[in-house]
Amino acid sequence: MKAVTITEHGDRDVIEYAEVPDPEVGRDDVLVDVKAAALNHLDVWTRKGLGFDLEFPHIPGSDMAGVVEAVGEDVTRFEPGDRVALTAGVTGGDGPTAGSIASRRDDPTLAPDSSIIGEHSPGVHAEYAAVPAANLLPVPEGVAWEVAGSASLVFGTAWRMLIHRAEVRAGEHVLVHGASGGVGHAAVQIAAHAGCEVYATASSEEKLAYAAECGADHLIDYEATDFAEEVHEITGGRGVDVVVDHVGEATYEGSLQSLRKGGRFVTCGATTGPDPDAALNRIFWNQLEVIGSTMATPEQVEEVLGLVWDGTFEPRIRATLPMSESARAHELIENREGFGKVVVIPDSEL
Repeated sequence: MKAVTITEHGDRDVIEYAEVPDPEVGRDDVLVDVKAAALNHLDVWTRKGLGFDLEFPHIPGSDMAGVVEAVGEDVTRFEPGDRVALTAGVTGGDGPTAGSIASRRDDPTLAPDSSIIGEHSPGVHAEYAAVPAANLLPVPEGVAWEVAGSASLVFGTAWRMLIHRAEVRAGEHVLVHGASGGVGHAAVQIAAHAGCEVYATASSEEKLAYAAECGADHLIDYEATDFAEEVHEITGGRGVDVVVDHVGEATYEGSLQSLRKGGRFVTCGATTGPDPDAALNRIFWNQLEVIGSTMATPEQVEEVLGLVWDGTFEPRIRATLPMSESARAHELIENREGFGKVVVIPDSEL
C-alpha cells in the first residue's frame, strides 16, 4: 500500500509518499480503509524529533476516518463496512481487560504506559491502517469524511481542557490563544457553547473573522497589540477566568497577566517552547491554578464527537490535499497559513 513516511527526523524533505508493507491485523485490531486523515502540530514535532527513538521509516498521523475492511478474531464491536473514526490515545497492557469497553472507561491519559498513535507508534496517514478496536468510534451516515477524519484529536483535547480540567461555567470569561489552529478553533466553539464570553487571539484580521464565526466575542490581533493589555482594557482591569494556552513561551507571561485573581491557566502544548519563566510570585500571589491536559479519554471523545456529528461543532478545513502532498500540508501547519484543520486524502481515493 501507499503511505506517508518519515525517513528520519528533520525538515519537510524527509517526508515521502511511498510503498510500504500492508499492515498486520492483530486479534484485537481493525483494518480500516482510510478515506480522510488530518494533520496536527503533533505531526510536525514527531517529524522534527521529540527526544524519543522512532523506527524509520515512520508513518505519521493521529487523525483519520474510514470504512472497516476487516477485523481481528477477538473484535466484536465492529464489522466490515462500518464507518469509523480514530481516537489516538493508547494504554498498553495485555491483561484480560486490555482494549475492552471497561478499560476504555478509565482514564488512559493518566496511565504510566499511555501513548499516542502516530507519535509513539505507526500512524494512520496511509491507504490502510490497522488499529486497536478500542481506538475506534462509530461515524454516522451523512457525516463527511473530511469532518470525521479531522475532529477527534483537537475537539477531544479542547473538550477535556475546558469541560473536564478547567471546568468552565456559563458566564465565565475565557481567553483562547491561537484561535486559528486546530485546538484553538475547537476551544472557541466549546467555550461559546458552554455559555462563556470568549476572547480569541490570532495573527490577522481574516483569522479573527473566522474566530468570530466560531463564537468569539472579543477579537485580539496579537501582532498588532499586547493581548494582556487588551484583555485588561476589555474587562475593566479584572482579567479573564480561564486562559487556554497551547503556544508556550511566547504567550505564557501574558497569559498569567491576563488572569483575574483565582483564575485558571490550562495548557495542552508548547509550540513556541516549553520553558518560560515560571513566574511563581504571580501564581502564588494571585492564587492562580496551572492545569495540564493531554488528549482525552475515549468517553470524553465520544461526548464531544456527538456534538460534531449533530453539527453543533464544526471542524473548519483550511485545505484538503492528496497524501502525496503531505510536505505542503506540514508547511501549512508550520507557517500558520489559513484557519482550521489540514486534511490529507489517499491519492487512490481522488
